[in-house]
Amino acid sequence: MAEKEEEKKIIIDEDWKQQAQKEKEELAKEAEKQEQAQADRQLPEADFSGLVSMLTTQAFFAMGLIRTEQDHEPQVDLAMAKFNIDMLGMIEEKTKGNITDEENKLLQGALHQLRITYVKLSGQE
Repeated sequence: MAEKEEEKKIIIDEDWKQQAQKEKEELAKEAEKQEQAQADRQLPEADFSGLVSMLTTQAFFAMGLIRTEQDHEPQVDLAMAKFNIDMLGMIEEKTKGNITDEENKLLQGALHQLRITYVKLSGQE
């Protein structure tokens, strides 16, 4: 009878070892997937158009024109929108004569769109 109990313990120990090994392999696979996902996620090179685009997007988001979730009504924060528009205006002022024609057109176009949209939205409140 004592031999049967010892055999069961050995089987239980082997099952535990197999389960632990399986979990260890799954964790290793998950870590490898996360590393690969980070390697695949390439951020664009930092440049002027990226900066203008980022501030423009933040301004539109603050005006409630970009949604992050389907079911939720966007939060409108006109003060934050104005801040982002003013930041772009400051960039316009500080970079006069130091950017390419293409960069200037991008900045001017973004500021024009943002300012018109801001005026329309602030007049509705």
